Amino acid sequence: MLDKIKRLGAETIVYGIMTVIGRFLTFLLVPFYTHILEPGEYGIVAYLFSLIAFSTIFFSYGMESAYFKYASTQEIGTQKENFSTPFLSLFITSILFSLLLSVFNGEVSSIAGFGESGGRLIVFAAWILCFDTMALVPFASLRLRHKPGLFTAIKLANIIINVTLNVVFLAFLGMGVEGVFLAGLIASGSTLLLLIPVSWKFLGLTFSPELWKSLLKFGIPYVPAGVAAIALQVIDRPLLRMLTDDATVGIYQANYRLGIVIMLLVTTFDYAYRPFFLNNANQPDAKTLYARVSTYFYTLMLFVWIIVTVFIHDIVQLEISGRHLIHPDYWGGLPIIPVVMFAYVFTGWITLLMPGIFIEKKTQYLPVISGAAAAVNIIVNLVFIPIYGIMGAALATLVSYIVSAVGTYWISQRFYPVQYEIKRLMKVTSFFVLFGGGAYYLLFFSTIETGFLLKLIIVTGFPILLIISGFLTNEELRALKNAAGRLTKQ
Repeated sequence: MLDKIKRLGAETIVYGIMTVIGRFLTFLLVPFYTHILEPGEYGIVAYLFSLIAFSTIFFSYGMESAYFKYASTQEIGTQKENFSTPFLSLFITSILFSLLLSVFNGEVSSIAGFGESGGRLIVFAAWILCFDTMALVPFASLRLRHKPGLFTAIKLANIIINVTLNVVFLAFLGMGVEGVFLAGLIASGSTLLLLIPVSWKFLGLTFSPELWKSLLKFGIPYVPAGVAAIALQVIDRPLLRMLTDDATVGIYQANYRLGIVIMLLVTTFDYAYRPFFLNNANQPDAKTLYARVSTYFYTLMLFVWIIVTVFIHDIVQLEISGRHLIHPDYWGGLPIIPVVMFAYVFTGWITLLMPGIFIEKKTQYLPVISGAAAAVNIIVNLVFIPIYGIMGAALATLVSYIVSAVGTYWISQRFYPVQYEIKRLMKVTSFFVLFGGGAYYLLFFSTIETGFLLKLIIVTGFPILLIISGFLTNEELRALKNAAGRLTKQ
């Protein structure tokens, strides 16, 4: 079992290293925006990106997930048909959708609340959506073929182009908000070009109507489910904008993005985990394997949460060339960061619970789960934002992700029961309550200046207590000792 988990870990590390580099470059845009854009302008950027996120669901109509399912088994059609059929479907529909948005950009801009002057932003957004949608199947193919290096290299190229053009357009050409989206458009188009040689040998003019119908049957439930899932992630921005103003949205967005560490961890893991659990679905120890992976990944997420929470103030107040990492105008939103990160812990659990839904083809339940969570999200936002401001929006995100994780667990266990390591999960949770609570108190409620030593005790105490409490099995302890021995020799 450990050998299989090591392979999952190895692929996750490859995805992780490149993704961390890429996301770090993207993260640099947060302090860059806070020093270049006014909070109101940054609020507009956050709002339009939230609309793009919603639109992505309709542009892709679940075809990426359907490709994963049918290309991994090839139960219908040839290898080329399993690539070409979903790719050509998305190619045609994304062009049609983007043309419609471009032709009626003024009307769409008015509906979105930008006025007719925002038409150019709508055009940029439309073609970003088009190029990104066309890239979905080629990227999914790389993941399914266990090509994490190539996958992440192309993703990294996209980010480098995007970040570089943002600096040029905003800092040197003074293009403002339009420069953000023009940079995104050029980066998306460049990525699609890079994927052409990667996909060429799998692409043909072979289109299987039978396969296409099966793909739609599997994928269409992802549309309402995806809308609800995206609502969990971004509906707070439009609601904040409605109940407050663009400046508040900008402050919220900047600090929300500082919770990127757990989200990055979950995203990186998901890249490797989805092909992993599909490839191991027919193994006799599959359920035991999934349970063990869940214990490991949950523990890792909690440990990372503690580290970031302890040091986030120190990180934000770093000075680079006389400037803080984040402009002080945005510091009022720092208390939401641990809440947002904890919400992402439950996103990680949703990923861990997906094997049963995928393997048993129970995607029709996803809209119900996500819809319930999205409804809770909207209600809590509407109630909490007027009372607690941006903290209310962060708490709404946390509550809704908990609802989504519980719903996913219930459906997955009903059709594909897995015996999770409950005792170990309870133990690690109890230690997290102790050290995580200390980290949060230290960060936001302590009235005295605390030194580095106390922070170090909180950060190191969590893994040390896990080890001395008997959390690890003998096999795991031997594996750790062997790994430590190899590192020492190096």
